[in-house]
Amino acid sequence: MHLTPTQKSHLEATAKALVAAPKGILAADESNATIAKRFEAIGIPNSETARRDYRHLLFTSPDVAKTVSGVILYDETIRQKAADGTPLTKILLDQGVFPGIKVDTGAKEMAGYPGEKITEGLDGLRERLAEYAKLGARFTKWRAVITIGAGTPTPANLHANTHALARYAALAQEAGLVPIVEPEVLMDADNTIQVCEAVTGQALQNLFSELKTMGVHLPGVLLKPNMVIAGKKCPKQATAQEVAERTVKTLKAHVPKTVAGIVFLSGGQTPEQATDHLRIMNTLGPHPWVLSFSYGRALQEPALKAWAGKAANVKKAQKEFQAVANANAQATLGKKA
Repeated sequence: MHLTPTQKSHLEATAKALVAAPKGILAADESNATIAKRFEAIGIPNSETARRDYRHLLFTSPDVAKTVSGVILYDETIRQKAADGTPLTKILLDQGVFPGIKVDTGAKEMAGYPGEKITEGLDGLRERLAEYAKLGARFTKWRAVITIGAGTPTPANLHANTHALARYAALAQEAGLVPIVEPEVLMDADNTIQVCEAVTGQALQNLFSELKTMGVHLPGVLLKPNMVIAGKKCPKQATAQEVAERTVKTLKAHVPKTVAGIVFLSGGQTPEQATDHLRIMNTLGPHPWVLSFSYGRALQEPALKAWAGKAANVKKAQKEFQAVANANAQATLGKKA
C-alpha cells in the first residue's frame, strides 16, 4: 500500500489527537436494533427522534471535549441534525471532537464453521468511506467477533476475521480516515482467564501479520482490543490487578510499538470495572503506546437510565455522563477521579 508522506502525516496527527491524554473515545455506534433493546429496558419508545435526542444529549454535555476526543457514530447518526437543524457532526467538530463512523455491516454466521462469526461490509466500502469523509468523519471502526468455545476459535475464523480487518484498514487509510481495528474476543463463555489470554494473543498476532501484509501504516492505526478477562460463566473470576497485568503482558507481546494507541472496549464489564481495569493498567507503565478507552455502554449506562427519555432529565443525564467520562479520563493517567 502506498501512502504519500502528507497522507501519513495526516493519519498520524488524527490518531494522536484521538488518544491525547486524558481523553478517550465514546462509542455511540449502536445499531437501531441494539439501541432498541436498551431503550426498551427502561421504557423508551425506539424512534429516530428519540435516538437523535439521546445522542444529542451526550454530544452537548458540558465540557465533553475535555474528556472525549472522538465519537463513533452509526450510519443514521452521522446524517442526523439536531432539533434546531444543526448537523450532529458539526456540533462535535465545533467542540474539537472528531466524528467517527462504524463501517462494518455486522457479524454473520461463518459458512462451514458453526458457532463462529465473520464480519461483513467490504463490498462497496471504498465508496462508502468517501461519502463518510464528506459527511465529516475523521476516523472509522470495524469490529470482528472471536468466540471462545469447544474447538473455537478455529484458525480459519481467525484468518478470515483478521484478513477482513486488514483490508478494511487499508481502504480507510486510502480514504484519509484513521482505522480503529477491533478484534473482540468475547467473554460470554466459561473459559478461564488463561484461555482468554492465549486466544487474545493469537488474535493480535494474526491481526498484525495481516496488517503488515496489506501495508497498513501502523502509526495511523488505533487498536480496540478486549481486556484479558475470564468468561462470564467461569466460576473463578480474576482480580482487577490480574486482569490489568495479563492484559498489559499480552499487548506487549503482540502489539508493535509503532501503533498510535490502544483504546479498549468495555465488553460487558460494569462501568466501574472497565474504569478500574484501565486505571490499574496505566499504573503499570510506562507503556509503548497510550492506553485509553473507547467505551459504549460503560460510558452511557448511567446517563441513559437518568434520562429515561424525558426532556426534563437531560441535565441530570449529562451530569451522570460527565462523571463517568471524567473517571475514565483520570484512569488514562492512572488516577482515581
